[in-house]
Amino acid sequence: MRIAELSRASGVAPATIKYYVREGLLPSGVRTHRNQAEYREAHVGRLRLIRALVDIGGVSIDAAKELLAALDSGKLSARDSLGHVQYALGGRRSQIGAEQREAAAEDVAALLDRRGWRIHDDSPARGTLVDVCAALRLLGHDDVVAAMDDYAGASEAIAATDIALVRKERGLERMTETAIVGTILGDTLLAALRRLAQEHLSGTLLPQGDDAAPASGEV
Repeated sequence: MRIAELSRASGVAPATIKYYVREGLLPSGVRTHRNQAEYREAHVGRLRLIRALVDIGGVSIDAAKELLAALDSGKLSARDSLGHVQYALGGRRSQIGAEQREAAAEDVAALLDRRGWRIHDDSPARGTLVDVCAALRLLGHDDVVAAMDDYAGASEAIAATDIALVRKERGLERMTETAIVGTILGDTLLAALRRLAQEHLSGTLLPQGDDAAPASGEV
């Protein structure tokens, strides 16, 4: 198919397709003339994957390029693919002071020790969790930090589902893609489910209107 047909099939504008080719996210088509190339169904699938990672998953172009290169290499195990996702996505950069961050690092280290989780010191996710805990303590929300064990328990159950989905796939390429897509789109999926659950439970568990508790200092 020509680029116009590829655009119609994938829903991606021709200019964007050319950009993805230049950036190395999408393989080039087979050159038929000087200014023409033929594309195949595999290009449609790749474009859908790129758009899912970038538009739904919120992944940067550079991170998407790195993840797709790992997928194309065919050399990574499913476990290594999961690690590759974590490090390709990186972590937040904290503006919290050194004192707060040091205390938060101790919070996270204690949590990992209690859970028996073996995590590298340079894990981006670990750094992100430290930043979040530091911000929570600075804002006076120590109760959220204290609830981390509950969140960790729920997260471990979710991770077990993630791993089970990867393990049941046949073939390294499919396992690698599941690890990448499941992690990135799974984050968006979980955020949406959490908000839906909050909306549902808030109707029965949180006070409304006149039933609301008085603000601090009010009688």
